[in-house]
Order: sequence, then structure tokens, then C-alpha cells
Amino acid sequence: MNAASHPNLLGLDRSELEELARKLGQPPYRGRQLFRAIYARRARELPALTDLGLKLRNELGSRYRIGYPQIRQRFSSSDGAVRYLFELEDGERIETVFMPDRGRATICVSSQAGCAVGCRFCFTALLGVKRNLTAGEIVSQPLAVANDQAMARGVKLNIVFMGMGEPLLNLPAVAKAVRILTDKDGPGIPWRRITVSTAGIIPGIRRLGRESVRPKLAVSLNASNGEQRSALMPIDKKYPLGDLLDACREYPLRPRERITFEYVMLDGVNDSDADAVRVADLLDGLRAKINLIPYNPGEEFPFRPPPLARVVAFETVLRARGIPAFIRISRGRDVAGACGQLRLAPLAPRG
Repeated sequence: MNAASHPNLLGLDRSELEELARKLGQPPYRGRQLFRAIYARRARELPALTDLGLKLRNELGSRYRIGYPQIRQRFSSSDGAVRYLFELEDGERIETVFMPDRGRATICVSSQAGCAVGCRFCFTALLGVKRNLTAGEIVSQPLAVANDQAMARGVKLNIVFMGMGEPLLNLPAVAKAVRILTDKDGPGIPWRRITVSTAGIIPGIRRLGRESVRPKLAVSLNASNGEQRSALMPIDKKYPLGDLLDACREYPLRPRERITFEYVMLDGVNDSDADAVRVADLLDGLRAKINLIPYNPGEEFPFRPPPLARVVAFETVLRARGIPAFIRISRGRDVAGACGQLRLAPLAPRG
């Protein structure tokens, strides 16, 4: 049996590793040790886990492995962001984006290979959807990036499910990955530093609200009325804007927590003052904030970002009507790593 046929321990949660220890005739705390080694220490080789004892290490090594995806290319942006191209064990490829900042970092992870939602302005939609990722393939992305960037455990890390795919169409694996990432014996990332973004899958929003470990929620709005949104986001035909906002109003929020609405601004399409007034009316009464994202263009689509003055004017209208609004300039734009650009683009690596 070759190494690739050994079951992968990456993606098993703490209780599953405790049960594995029991099956091997070991006390449950050995499973917790293994969990800490894999997820907190980011160990890659089972023989190196000297705290487990030689017999257990040999048994684990003969049956299991810690399998990471392969980094095929790194694309380094002039703004410090890095787009990673990963190859999975079945040959599918996904992308992850690392965005460093002073004393902290954000890692944008993928939840599917490709995407099934088909937004008319998103480059990932051009790929279609290949398959859902497993919890291990999701968790492996921030672990692999952290190893590659030699990140210390104490660095403040944000995880955003805003890469390839629609997270709420793969909620079981996403929810399991979140539980692993937040586990205090593992990466220990606070829930408030993890955000799941959705195009508006209403059943998934409701299920996410019932999760025992619940990250923050972001919803892609991108339009000021249903007709406009349906033209840009076909998913609106299945989950109409009014029903989506009702689900957001019902979503359980913690004290001081808000739902983030993402609004990709398209020049001459959804960026007028009248659009801003309608957006403010839509969000009235919701505990929400809105991120305004000037469009990141490419040759495949006709859209362009509005002038910055138009974005600022839109923000001003929202704030005047009591909606917390923020302009977000995407990182990694020059290497096709910005919001909406992930499409396995074969650029020449710069780092």
C-alpha cells in the first residue's frame, strides 16, 4: 500500500482523533495530543511526534498520514498579497489568498473546486463547479499557507470563506472546518475572526444559524432591487432578495455582532445615488454593515469599477441614512488574487 492510500488524518476533529486513539488501544488524551500536533504545531510527519511514544508513532505511520495539498505556484502581488495555486490529490486545483498586515494576516480560503452559483461578474463562475472540498482540504489551506509563510502561532489570523465556491452549498464540511479552526487545542482562532460569505443560499443561512460553533456571516448583495440582482446573480431567481433579507432578519446575532453585506460596485450598473438610497431602504432595521468593493475587472467581462469619487458618494448616501458603510479596496489585484478574480489564471509567478 502506497502512502497516498493511507487515510489522511488532516480533517479529523478532536473527538474523531480521540476515538482513533481508543481503537489503537490508547487513552483518549493521546488523540488530543495528536490533534494539537496536527493543528496547533502544524506537524507534517508522524514519526516526528516524539511526545506520542515510539510504538504509537510507528503504528500511526504504518496506517495513516498527514496529507497536505501541493503548492503548485505562488503569485506575489506588489501590495504584499500572495495567491496560492494548490493541487489536490485527485488533480483538481483551487486557490487561496494570503493578505498580510501589521501584526495580523487574513487568509481567504476556498470551499469548492470552482463554483456553481454563476454570478455574471465573477471570474470563478467561468470554471463551473467541479466538486465540494472536504473539511481536510479546507483546513489544509490556512495550515499550508501558515507553514509556507513561517507564521508564528501568536499572529492574529482572520479566515474568510470568500475564495472559490459557495460555502453554504458545502456547509457540513465548512462547519466541520470551522470547528477545527476554532478549537482551543488546535489553531484556536476566535469565531469573530472567521467569516463565511454566501451569495444568498437561504436554507444554508438558516442551518448556519443553528451551528454550535458559528462564524460571522457575510452576504453578497451587489444590487439595490430584485430585478437588478437577478440580472447579476441568477441565484436570486431561486432565493429572491426579499426572502433573503427576511432570512437575514431572522438570523441569530450575538451582542454587537452585525451581518456584513458585500456590494461589488459596477460602473453605470449599480452605483448611482438612487441605488444607494434603495440599498439603505433594504437594510433598514437590520443589524448590518456594508462593504463597498470597486469591481476588479478582466477581459472576460464588460464591467468596470466606478471612479473613486462615485464610490465615495455612494458611501456618503448610505452613511447619511444610518447605514455603516466602508470602502474596501481589494488586495492582490495585479496577480488575479482580488475579490472575484480567482479562476486558476496562469500568470507567470513573481515570488
